[in-house]
Amino acid sequence: MSILVDRESRVLVQGITGREGSFHTEQMAEYGTNVVSGVTPGGKGKRVAGAPVFDTVADAVAETAPNVAIIFVPARFAPDAIYEAVDNGLPFVVCITEGIPVADMVPVYAHVRNAGSRLLGPNCPGLITPGEAKVGIMPGFIHTPGPVGVVSRSGTLTYEVVDALSRAGIGQSSAVGIGGDPVIGTSFIDVLGLFEADPATEAIVMIGEIGGADEEQAALFIQEHVTKPVVGFIAGQTAPPGKRMGHAGAIISGGSGTAAEKMAALDAAGVRVVDRPSAVPAAIQAALS
Repeated sequence: MSILVDRESRVLVQGITGREGSFHTEQMAEYGTNVVSGVTPGGKGKRVAGAPVFDTVADAVAETAPNVAIIFVPARFAPDAIYEAVDNGLPFVVCITEGIPVADMVPVYAHVRNAGSRLLGPNCPGLITPGEAKVGIMPGFIHTPGPVGVVSRSGTLTYEVVDALSRAGIGQSSAVGIGGDPVIGTSFIDVLGLFEADPATEAIVMIGEIGGADEEQAALFIQEHVTKPVVGFIAGQTAPPGKRMGHAGAIISGGSGTAAEKMAALDAAGVRVVDRPSAVPAAIQAALS
């Protein structure tokens, strides 16, 4: 079992002939992801990693029937790329692009929800179901199949924790990077619910960071709806108020959104909270024993 993507997923890459798009398409295909097509206006007739390139999403959908879209286009074009994917019936869209203005994402978020599609990101590393499919920029070689679901706001911390888990002999069912922008399409709560419903996931790792209230909301959800053990880590424990740390959403404002508040909320919900990424494997082993 897996969540969101598996070996049956048929992936369309928007911006496939660009530097990032072509590189990561090759990486996804090499991992075993079923990349069926790509889109670059004016690129019809080209091929990347064996996948045909079309001028529009509509043409790609008609010819290759994808069910997942991943977006590698500049920030000024990314909202339109999301609209194009959703309006052509793609049920799941992953947006890697960073730097999209919040004011642009608010109507995009509403449009995706109204269309009944799911958006992951923007400004996220994507997701992977080890041994089945990689849709994004995650380094596939650090992941191993297993019973632990991973969900994170941070890309690099995801890699650090996953590598530590794999080195400890603990595999992952799926790993999902939701992104750290203030407006994102898929929340901690969304992914926690999917892991709770996935019979192959026996425990969950949740990696949060300072800023916003997503982790506190997730803590309430865990307390009420999640029966599986959860291990949590919050980045930014020494961050000063008013300083943005990495992601646009990672800022402590008005005394709220601190690491201490988030850690306390998770602890109150029964989450095993660790103080560093390297402590995650031992906490997971204890939770599964």
